[in-house]
Amino acid sequence: MTGSKETYNAKRILLVRLGGFGDVIFTLPAVYLLRTTFPEAELTFLVYREFSSLLEGFPAVDRVLTLNRARFRTFNPFSVCSEAGSLLGKLTRSRFDLAVDFQGFGETGLFSWLTRAPRRWGSVYRSGRKWAYTHPVWRRSELHPIDYHLDLLQQAGAIVPERIHNEFVPPESAMEEARHFFATHNLEIGRPTLFVQPFTSSEHKTWPLNNFIAIAQLWRKRGVQILFGGGPGEQATLAPASQAGFAVAAGAAPLVSASLVKLSSLVLGCDTGLLHLAVAMNKRVVMIMRSLHPGACFPFGHQEWAIVPALGAHIATVSPEVVNQACYQALDELSVK
Repeated sequence: MTGSKETYNAKRILLVRLGGFGDVIFTLPAVYLLRTTFPEAELTFLVYREFSSLLEGFPAVDRVLTLNRARFRTFNPFSVCSEAGSLLGKLTRSRFDLAVDFQGFGETGLFSWLTRAPRRWGSVYRSGRKWAYTHPVWRRSELHPIDYHLDLLQQAGAIVPERIHNEFVPPESAMEEARHFFATHNLEIGRPTLFVQPFTSSEHKTWPLNNFIAIAQLWRKRGVQILFGGGPGEQATLAPASQAGFAVAAGAAPLVSASLVKLSSLVLGCDTGLLHLAVAMNKRVVMIMRSLHPGACFPFGHQEWAIVPALGAHIATVSPEVVNQACYQALDELSVK
């Protein structure tokens, strides 16, 4: 198939990726590629409502549609039907020329099909879901998620450039809130700062909090500012960090957390969305991961920034000394010691 821009001349394109924080961030280079391929098109992104604010950092996206999954979880027939009907109406009325499903779930395939778009590209990992797309592309599970999103577009006809554009741009309003947070917590903008994101969505991906605190204490003694981040439900869990005298930004809005990362020098944590967002903001990260198996979500373009335990060992077996040395090397690269 030849270049999509000349072949299709799509004017209205729907992009579908529900999933979580990191899942949305992993679509960023693909979104830029679609903007390059279809420079005049209106790009609409369908996402879970709780992650919709992230799209403010996607300059290529023109419009956002949201799915409020909390209404489905009530199992209230009125709420479910109301939410489903509202979304269905928006999908059908928008008259999309092209729908791109990066996810390939049953429901996302159905949403793509319901648009009635004449061209529907979909990432497929179960053969029974191919029916939803005019151009199904089998997901290559050995690839990093960013790469298999790009592979989907390439196999459908887009021309992937030599340089992949992976850039998240936090809005100025969020940056202003982050600067205010620095000021109110006696943190100096421009001074060496270590941002620590200790938790992930899964316990088996998470390194012990006491290890993060130990490393934070060491770097504080060396004159580096320390800032702990976390989700809305992690304020209590991060009490030990607060008690140790560290600034804690648990519960900050996603864009504010991203902006705090932007103001920091180095980001330390595990395989979680905010670290992948940090990479998209050209920040240096140290990521502690379970393994680097094919398809692992290492820092995109920088597998060397990942630290893994011995083969088959639990992530908790990674020693603080190894992580501290990786932080030292990273700060040395940044001329911060």
